[in-house]
Amino acid sequence: MSKKRVLITGGAGFLGSHLCDRYLNEGYEVICMDNLITGSARNIEHLFGIEDFSFIKHDVTNFIHVNGDLDLILHFASPASPIDYLEMPIQTLKVGSLGTHKALGLAKAKNARFLLASTSEVYGDPLTHPQKEDYWGNVNPIGFRGVYDEAKRFAEAMAMAYHRYHGIETRIVRIFNTYGTRMRLEDGRALPTFMTQALQGKDLTVYGDGSQTRSFTYVDDLVEGIFRLSQSDFVEPVNIGNPQEVTILEFAKEIIELTGSKSGIIFEDLPKDDPQVRQPDISRAKKVLDWEPKYDRKEGLKKTLDYFKQQVSQSD
Repeated sequence: MSKKRVLITGGAGFLGSHLCDRYLNEGYEVICMDNLITGSARNIEHLFGIEDFSFIKHDVTNFIHVNGDLDLILHFASPASPIDYLEMPIQTLKVGSLGTHKALGLAKAKNARFLLASTSEVYGDPLTHPQKEDYWGNVNPIGFRGVYDEAKRFAEAMAMAYHRYHGIETRIVRIFNTYGTRMRLEDGRALPTFMTQALQGKDLTVYGDGSQTRSFTYVDDLVEGIFRLSQSDFVEPVNIGNPQEVTILEFAKEIIELTGSKSGIIFEDLPKDDPQVRQPDISRAKKVLDWEPKYDRKEGLKKTLDYFKQQVSQSD
């Protein structure tokens, strides 16, 4: 029997590269596609030379061609941090709309299952807490963050339209804040920013008074949830995240303690439309996928620290 083949768009990114590893370990032939705008060849260089791995440099907002059959497409191409999508608002909208359309068109042509990387940002600044998949969200469509939030909301609508109209097997994962190895130092999100500042002995920058909350998921837990969803028959969106909620101020203090840094904390104005709370309700993931996170935050952060130490020392 021939091996199953998976195309992973955004495969050289933080999450995409970990998915390349996982699907290779599961016996798939993996085709990684990335235009390397925010992804990096460094994240996948350990896979070069592996017979079942190939890399295609390509912008998925253009027509996508892949030789041979495909069993599965994981659509993870997109800027994902506020710094990236504020610098590249139009590219972010295009990859969520045109890129999703092209990837779904390929799924239709190849009769492949399609899994969309959506986000907890579809809930915006939520008015319900914790967030369940049946909550429609509170998003400012014309705000600065709207380029990412609405791109993902549109992508979800497109995936469901292809499922209903063309009969494509679609899956939607709503990803909550995730951390681990291969994050960029300049990512702009809380963990890499705090970790880098602490290791460099700089004061940690907290926005607002730090009372806003986030729920952080270790990357291995996220990858496990995504793999299970890709193998399931469940069509509606599924939250994958760690319900262990923490305020940003508490999180900054945890990073200072973990790194042994003498850094202080400084406060700056809260960005516009920054969500005040974020916590997944994972009842659906538990029921449908028999999934819940294994790593608590303290354990996951310890596993991530050595990577950031190495990256910071190389950047100095």
